[in-house]
Amino acid sequence: MTTTGPRLEEITPANLEAALGIRVRPDQEHAVAPVVKSLAEAYVHPGVAWPRLIVDGDRPVGFLMAFLDIDWYEDGSVRRSGLWRLNIAAGEQGRGYGRFAVESVAEELRRRGTKEFYVSWHPGSDGPEGFYLGLGFRPNGETTEGETVGVRELV
Repeated sequence: MTTTGPRLEEITPANLEAALGIRVRPDQEHAVAPVVKSLAEAYVHPGVAWPRLIVDGDRPVGFLMAFLDIDWYEDGSVRRSGLWRLNIAAGEQGRGYGRFAVESVAEELRRRGTKEFYVSWHPGSDGPEGFYLGLGFRPNGETTEGETVGVRELV
């Protein structure tokens, strides 16, 4: 049976090559790390990283990785969850897969009892700020590694 419509899949030996094949547009490569880096980070942060392949029908269209309940500051005073990476394949952008990915992470975070959903983005006109603002994220005045930090309340 073939499943249609976008869905998330765990990364497994069966879909690893498909995940590694996801590439954003060349003009976006400076703003998001490649999938291979995300998977390496997921490996060294088990239980914190939540990597998923975005599939539509039988076609891989993107990759996301959430972070779950991490120590935001070294002193452990703040714990946060949110979207760590979002890579939508160059030829698949503009079809709602990014929105699907963000809402899927929001659903998972709600399921886990999380009240705030965090994301950071590369600032500037060539970054995804408009996309995240359109999905209800608001800058919270912080930056991390030169990126704007945004938050969205989960209700």
